[in-house]
Amino acid sequence: MNAFFRQLIGIVLGFLAALPVAHALPREDAVPGGIALIRLGQAAHAPHVWFQEKRVAVLRNRQGWVALVGLPLSLEPGVHELRIAHPGRAEETRPLHVAAKRYALQRFTVPDQRKVEPLPEDELRIAREQKRIGEIKAAFRDEPAPDLAFRQPAQGRLSGNFGLRRIINGLERSPHAGIDVAVPVGTPVLAAGAGVVVDTGDYFFNGNSVYIDHGQGVVTLYCHLERSNVRPGEPVAAGQRIGLSGNTGRTSGPHLHWTVIANGTAVDPRLFLPKAVK
Repeated sequence: MNAFFRQLIGIVLGFLAALPVAHALPREDAVPGGIALIRLGQAAHAPHVWFQEKRVAVLRNRQGWVALVGLPLSLEPGVHELRIAHPGRAEETRPLHVAAKRYALQRFTVPDQRKVEPLPEDELRIAREQKRIGEIKAAFRDEPAPDLAFRQPAQGRLSGNFGLRRIINGLERSPHAGIDVAVPVGTPVLAAGAGVVVDTGDYFFNGNSVYIDHGQGVVTLYCHLERSNVRPGEPVAAGQRIGLSGNTGRTSGPHLHWTVIANGTAVDPRLFLPKAVK
């Protein structure tokens, strides 16, 4: 290969390296518990976006910057506002339209009534844990290229849908904030995407759990584990084994519960999975 062709190849490779990286985006479903994708146009630098005063992930695709907005299950349908700050420009607001969705009702029984009606000493523990969970949800790590091309963290049948309104042991409880994968105890549980472990531990309702921060306010949670084999602060690769499934916490039987959090709120994990996943 002569010097001219080597120089030409170097120029082409340099040009390709300078092209904007196209990030994987979840599917859009602008309903309570879903994801809204707001196109922000082309710019040299990513704008900052807030929804309900919480910072929102902003990713680039071939058409420009896109805000990935997690919509709380409690959000009222209608028109809401995003706040957008482009570098060197005045802040602007943009309308965000949210459609209505009614989730199905689920009734089930758990053997431990204490997990449904906690004792006073349990309430103190739950309050401490909720404070920690709130801190995890509120964190925003400026990762320029978050890995959001998620894969299902355990191989098994999806047995519990996101958003189900739940009656547990005859009592109304909070909606289902993730999806359940029906697997026996000891099934390998894998990181849905690359990230950093931010917490592990035994939680009252969630049992043995692992939280992974993927950057830009996107966090995944893996619950009811038999055990975990990662530690806070540890980087993990997509598909890396982080523990084994179990039957800990508030459960009606062995399974993996998987939650995806975006800008501080749980959203439907199926939107981050290949469309063929049912």
